[in-house]
Amino acid sequence: MSSEKSLVVRGITKSFRGLKALNEVDLTVEPGRIVGLIGPNGAGKTTLFNIISGILDPDEGSVEFGGVDLLGLKPHRICKLGLGRTFPIVKPFGQLSVLENVAVGAFNRTIRTHEAEEESWKILEFVGLDKKALAPAHSLTTPDRKRLEMARALATKPELLMLDEVMAGLNPTEKDEVIALVKKIRDAGTSVLIIEHAMRVIMGLCDRIYVIQYGCRIAEGDPETISCDPSVIEAYLGKEYGSAERR
Repeated sequence: MSSEKSLVVRGITKSFRGLKALNEVDLTVEPGRIVGLIGPNGAGKTTLFNIISGILDPDEGSVEFGGVDLLGLKPHRICKLGLGRTFPIVKPFGQLSVLENVAVGAFNRTIRTHEAEEESWKILEFVGLDKKALAPAHSLTTPDRKRLEMARALATKPELLMLDEVMAGLNPTEKDEVIALVKKIRDAGTSVLIIEHAMRVIMGLCDRIYVIQYGCRIAEGDPETISCDPSVIEAYLGKEYGSAERR
């Protein structure tokens, strides 16, 4: 599905019992782009994803997709507007087949079982799981479960796909395969917003990167700009390393 919609996040602030998880965070994902969202553990990345996808309401700020205000909408309505996501902990329906798991996502667009299954077969071929379509989901390896999670999200036909740590727990070869798949998704017309800890992955994959720390955006730019930013170096490697880099 080709997207001409931009995601525009402005001034998002969210507190939990007095702890400010996000503080006036801005972010934009333009059509046809792969945008990275990085930061140390606890920086607020998944909280931002949860706000964008309708799981949480912010205290302040706005979220628009294609000019439509998403705040106050239920997650299933946001999904129908063309915004899909994965979750950091992969939990397939273990007793269902791989095909049936993907069909759960496809029912976002149709109520007809045969149409959902036809779409699911296409998605499974796209992500490279078609030969395991009839296997029970609990039998899949970790890398294949990650692909299944992405396939289920793709079956909702998103125009923007939000990927939350889809490469966690994978070895370098497996990560390279997922990188290729993410680029394939972008090339097929779906914009991507991705949370990822591996800097090698982010730098080689993204057109633009946002960095948040303690709930605040501390940097924004292309990979080359981000890799040289002293505040990013300090956030990931410590103040001593950052100070040494500037000397």
